[in-house]
Amino acid sequence: FAHDMRKLYQNIKVAVDVVIFTIKDGKLNVLLIQMKKKPFYKWWAFPGGLIKKNEALENAARRILREKTSVHNVYLEQLYTFGKPGRDPFGRVVSCTYFALLPEAPKKLRTTDKYLDVKFWPVDLMPPLAYDHDEVREYALMRLRNKLAYSNIVWSLLPREFTLGELQGVYEAILGRKIDKRNFRKKVLE
Repeated sequence: FAHDMRKLYQNIKVAVDVVIFTIKDGKLNVLLIQMKKKPFYKWWAFPGGLIKKNEALENAARRILREKTSVHNVYLEQLYTFGKPGRDPFGRVVSCTYFALLPEAPKKLRTTDKYLDVKFWPVDLMPPLAYDHDEVREYALMRLRNKLAYSNIVWSLLPREFTLGELQGVYEAILGRKIDKRNFRKKVLE
């Protein structure tokens, strides 16, 4: 009877992954960690990991950011839940993904000895990513670009004081194209 009962329960793990955006050298960048374990040895991925037994999802995202990248005190927003079977070669893992926005890249990043490296990459120069993180990147980029039209989320990527030119630069970095200066200023002032 116990054997039949085990068949009723699924062995699904819950994880969080975090896409961290910042503007660096006038370009939109994301933070990646370089994997050490196979089958993704030397591949890059977004920081992520399994949640602990009694841990809330957002708390797990903040913990993972702090432990795996040394990043903390950031704007954090739930992005999407990724759960296709086969997304993780180590078993069935559902990932609740977040995105974070940093007004500037930290001077020093560090990761644990479980990873080879941690660094920011311009979104237009990123390597292929481990797991399903290429799909995660595309979704996060689409969400960030869409939010420009109806929110003030861009302020989370700017320093406390900034010029209209710097504001326009952040919009251009996110959109990946130049914006007419006069039209931009008119829209901002409205």
